[in-house]
This record gives sequence, structure tokens and C-alpha cells, in this order.
Amino acid sequence: MSAGRVTVVGAVNVDMVVTTPRLPGPGQTVVGPGVERYGGGKGANAAVAAARAGAQVRYIGAVGADDLGRAALAELVAEGVNVDDVAVLRDTPTGVALIVVDADGENQIAVGAGANDHVDPDAVRAALNRVLPETDCVLVSTEISGAAVFAAVEAASAAGVLCILNPAPVIPAVVEAIELGPVITPNRGELEDVVTASGVSPQYGASTGPTPRAQALARRTGAPVVVTLGGDGALLVTADGDTEHVPPQPATVRDTTGAGDTFNGVLAAHLACGESLRDAVQAANCAAALSVGAVGARNGMPSAEAIREALKDG
Repeated sequence: MSAGRVTVVGAVNVDMVVTTPRLPGPGQTVVGPGVERYGGGKGANAAVAAARAGAQVRYIGAVGADDLGRAALAELVAEGVNVDDVAVLRDTPTGVALIVVDADGENQIAVGAGANDHVDPDAVRAALNRVLPETDCVLVSTEISGAAVFAAVEAASAAGVLCILNPAPVIPAVVEAIELGPVITPNRGELEDVVTASGVSPQYGASTGPTPRAQALARRTGAPVVVTLGGDGALLVTADGDTEHVPPQPATVRDTTGAGDTFNGVLAAHLACGESLRDAVQAANCAAALSVGAVGARNGMPSAEAIREALKDG
């Protein structure tokens, strides 16, 4: 696979992870043996996944002028990600995610947005207008301000550059941005939220699963919808409404944190080098399955060679 060029717009966090026997319920305290610190943020994670999958990656976002921010940028640079367009903000802390992971690899996450909430939409437009002539795919995640999300999708759309919008979480700007026709990559819950927020009317018939919602959304936007289904694989609905279920890959689950980010980064990397959407989804699905075998959002993200080998074995 030749190297495609991916520009990612999204959040940079530092993840503080505690592994416990079970996830806490309301008002409960659970105790684990310690706390680990990892690089995080959906956008930054996806950028790392895309770089490991072989893409040339630029990153647009913001961190605080603090030790956590400096460390977060250093980790991205070490992965080969260009961070020239990451703003370093005074008097604003770097974003932090507090993550609890149970014995089955399931997690709970709370995020303090910090600098991510101050990503400037005008700075996003300016950066994208400069780099879009050398970009094959723009990937946008939504842990940043809604204005910045819309600015990114709008700039990519206006330039005719392929855009992927990962609506995690589903913020109000998503409803406006999907009308510009990006490829949308929700999970099951996010798909339901997008459909509800946008007023789309699925035609359920005999099915009440994600397929009618995804088909309705694709009809509305005129663009493909890719639904990540965790252990059930992925659902691909084309702009024409054609539907395909991509079956799950075998996985040893230690931590599901970052699996969706891995999926999106690898999807962008493979689309950027000109692969078909179907092939790109298969590669992303395979990479996500590989990623859950290690604790931490990025520790299990596979290399391009590992993805190729797993696809060959599958």
C-alpha cells in the first residue's frame, strides 16, 4: 500500500487508566492496583493509528502549555505525526481522560476537555486551506468545539477532499455537518443519536437493528455510513443504500479503549491511498480487533505489516 496523506482534526488527551475487577456503579468505589498514563484523545489516537498503518499524517488541534501537553506532542512526533498545526494555549490545561477498565476489557471514560474545547475554528480553516492541496483524506472527531468540527468538514467539502466524520460524541454540530456529505462512522449508540437528532425516519420493516437507521442516514446525506459494531464487526452502507456486514475478526480482549479510534485512523489511511471503501473497512475492522489485545488506547494499535498479515490469515 502506497502512503496516503491524512489530515486529522480532533482532540489530544492524556489518559489516566485504572484497571479494576469491575466497573463502578453509581456511588460505588472500586480499587485497582495502580494508575497508568497513556497518550489519548480520539483525534490523536486516530492519527497514531493512521501513521502506523502507513499514512503520512498531519494533526490539527490544541494542547495546554503544560508538561502534559509537551509530552502529548512529543509522543505524536515520535509516531511520525506532523504537529505543526497544533496550538499550544497558555492558561488552559491539556485535556485529560479518566478511564476505568474492568477484567473483561470494558471501560468507562470521563473527559476533561481542557484545550480541546478551545480549538479555534478560524485556525482550523486556515490550516486546512493551506494543507488540503496535499491531503487525500480529512478525518474529523468531535471531542472539540462544534464550531471547529463544522469548520473542518466544511473546508474539506469545499475543497472536494474526502472527509470522514467520527461522531463520538454526537454534538449538535454533527447534525449540520452531515448535510455536507462526509463518510460517517458512528457506533451503534451514536448511530441512534445521530438519527434521532437529525430527524431521519428509518424504514424498519422486519428489522429493528442498525441497518435501517444506517440506510436512512445514507439516503439523507448521499454519503456512505460505516457503523462499528464492536465484537460483531462493522456494517457498511453505501450512498446507494447497498448494505454489507463485515464479520468480526478473532480478538483477545484486554482493553477496548481506542478500538474505535484505531478503526477510524486505519480507515482514513487506506482510503487516502485509493483503496475501495469495502477494502478499507475490512482493514480497519481487522486493525480494531488487533488493537484490543493490549491495555491503553495506543499500545495495541497495529503496524501496516501486522494488518496485512492478519488480513492474509483471515
